[in-house]
This record gives sequence, structure tokens and C-alpha cells, in this order.
Amino acid sequence: MNYRQLTLLLGVPTEGEPSPLGELRINVAEVWDAYQESRYGFATRRLPLLLADALIAAQSYQGHDREQAHELMAMTYQGSAMVLTKLGETDLAWIAADRGLAAAQQSGNGVVIGSLFRSVTHCLLSNGRFDSAVQLVTDAAGYLQPGLGDASPEYLSIYGTLFLTGAMAAARSDDRETTRGFLAEADGAAQRLGADANHMWTAFGPTNVAIHRVSTAAELGDMQVAMDLGPGVDTSGLPTERRTRHNLEMARAFSARNRVDEALELILQAEAWAPEQVRSHYLARELVLSWVRNQRGRPSRPMADLAQRLHVV
Repeated sequence: MNYRQLTLLLGVPTEGEPSPLGELRINVAEVWDAYQESRYGFATRRLPLLLADALIAAQSYQGHDREQAHELMAMTYQGSAMVLTKLGETDLAWIAADRGLAAAQQSGNGVVIGSLFRSVTHCLLSNGRFDSAVQLVTDAAGYLQPGLGDASPEYLSIYGTLFLTGAMAAARSDDRETTRGFLAEADGAAQRLGADANHMWTAFGPTNVAIHRVSTAAELGDMQVAMDLGPGVDTSGLPTERRTRHNLEMARAFSARNRVDEALELILQAEAWAPEQVRSHYLARELVLSWVRNQRGRPSRPMADLAQRLHVV
């Protein structure tokens, strides 16, 4: 919310010297790595200073260096939006994603622009604007498709991940046809990529597509499909954030079939990997709260302790 975002209009001089772009790039990567490792406390401590540094760089450099500074500022805003969404600050996340897309456009880099399209789509999804999210994916795909002919691994990853986010939005709108179409488009990009990777911190590849097949099935209410598919997905090679989210989706499916003990084990395992992510995620909180409320007699000690850590009792 720093008013110095309006510096150019107000004529207020930039404070401080710009950081070298190489140093700024390392710091941006550090925050994104923390996001994927579900270390949100670290990321939120680092992001305010990093946003200030990125803004100074974007206003200070000229020519190609300025374009690179805008790339880094866009990715900083996207990292902010992703972390804020995880923490439930969806309004601030929307502001960050919007500013990030504006910075990405200033960079002229198609991969970074595509990455921020994904971020805005994710924020629309988190704010319950499912139809708008689906429409944005369709529009953004039209912008990105001309570059698919000789697409780099980074470009393919951004393109495919955009459709994964769109598939979640379509599933929450109960639009099965669009969900299937988006998953198929993402799968095509994953097959072209050829293997799981983490270009532009997307964790994109066949396994992430498989995770989203489980997640969208659960969103559509097809819990048996989610239970059939989920255990066969090997997430061990993916970042912590993805592994944890898959466990939460599987816990939801098991809980829907009244297999609460197995669901609890999945959440406890996820909490061991990523305590900050589990304790702030709505799925974990909703599941544990429902178990405690519907329990006959006193909940088990592991369930009661987890409920206290999630602050749902």
C-alpha cells in the first residue's frame, strides 16, 4: 500500500540506490523458494523490503536493464500475491497480482506476462469469481498461443499452469466440460515438456496435472474418482507446497467417505512437512472442525491436539 507506487506522477524522488540486478534476482528466487517450501513467515518478512528494492530498480534503470527490473518487480508482486492468498489476505493478493501484471507488461517478456496472467487468475479464483477466472484463462490463452510453436520449457510451463488454475475455477463453477478441456490442454503442455520440472516456480509437469485431476474431481463432488486417482500420484519429487496440497485434497476425499482416521493421518503428515501451510489452509481447518463437531464422545488425542494447533477449538 506504499504511496510511492505513484512516484512518477507525484514527482517524488526515488529513495536509495538501486540494487544490482543480479542481487535482486537472487533475492526474488529466495522468496519464491520459501513459498514453495511453505515457509510463509520467512517470505512475509522478506517481501516488504524486496518490493521496495524492486520498485527503486524499475524506476532507476534504463533500457534493457529497466525491462529486467520490471520482470523482477512482476515476479516479486506475484510471489506476494501467492503468499497472501495462502494466508487468506485475498484483497491484498488481488492488488499485488494487478500491479504485478502491469509490471510484467512493462517488461515485454512473454513468459513473465503469462506468469502474471496465472497469478491474476488465481486471485480471481480465491475471491470466488470463478466465471471471471475461466474467461481470463481463455483470453490469456489466446494471447499466449502464438508463441507455442517454438515454446521454451518456461513458456510451456507457464501456459500449462494457467490451464490448471482455470480447471480449478471451472470445477468450482460445476462446469465439467470446461474442466475437462482445460485439463486436456494442460496435459498437452506437460507431454510436450516431457517430465516434471519447476520452471518459473510452477512445479509443472505430468504429476502436477495428475494432482489437479484429483483436486478438480473433489471440487466437482466426485470423491470416489479422487480416491481412485489420488493414491497413485507420486508427489515425492515435487515442492513441499504441492505435496502438502495433494495430501489435503486426499484427506477431503477420505473424509467424505467417512474414513476419518486415514484423513487425519494425511493431514498430520502434511503438517509435518509444512506446518505453516496446513495451519493457514481453509481445507485443513474445515475438515478438522467438522470432525471435532461430529465426533461422538471425546476426540482422539491426535485430533484434539491438531484442532488446538489450527485454532479451531
